Amino acid sequence: MTHQEIMAILEETGAYLKGHFRLTSGRHSDRYFEKFKVLQHPKYAERLCAELARRFSDVEVDVVIGPAVGAIIIAYEVARHLQARAIFAEREDGKMRLRRGFEIEPGERVLIVEDVITTGGSVREVIELVEGTEGSIQGVGLLMDRSGGTINLGYRLEALVASEIVSYMPDDCPLCEEGVPITQRGSRNLWVV
Repeated sequence: MTHQEIMAILEETGAYLKGHFRLTSGRHSDRYFEKFKVLQHPKYAERLCAELARRFSDVEVDVVIGPAVGAIIIAYEVARHLQARAIFAEREDGKMRLRRGFEIEPGERVLIVEDVITTGGSVREVIELVEGTEGSIQGVGLLMDRSGGTINLGYRLEALVASEIVSYMPDDCPLCEEGVPITQRGSRNLWVV
């Protein structure tokens, strides 16, 4: 899939939003990727995850893992295309953990997936979790990299969309200075101020 085809799907489904948003990282931005607007459509989830799986078709993968809740569907669908297991990590007591009987055996080849990264915090936690199991990380696959490809996670990184989307610390946000109402989206909150 081309960048234009991917962006057309995101825009058609209303997944690519413009406004004033408080991100999970706490930073502010004028653009937001609402992944569940696209993932609610199986035909689009299948196409996007097939493309992500295609980008890792040159490596062997035993298990695909993503952080809950945003990457559960992505991990499942990418794993289906790679004929691998799909699991997810959950935050428990402030730390990413494997629960529900999920395990990664030492030496298992692991692909980490995520919906979108700005600072890479959740992905870094999953990397630390997988390294702690002695799994062999084959790479990290993303639907969207908001850093424009500048983030370094220490492993091969493939993103369907890599755009440098500016984000601001709250004290330096020009949208706040202009009085533009802010929306916090995501699994933790959805509200407008």
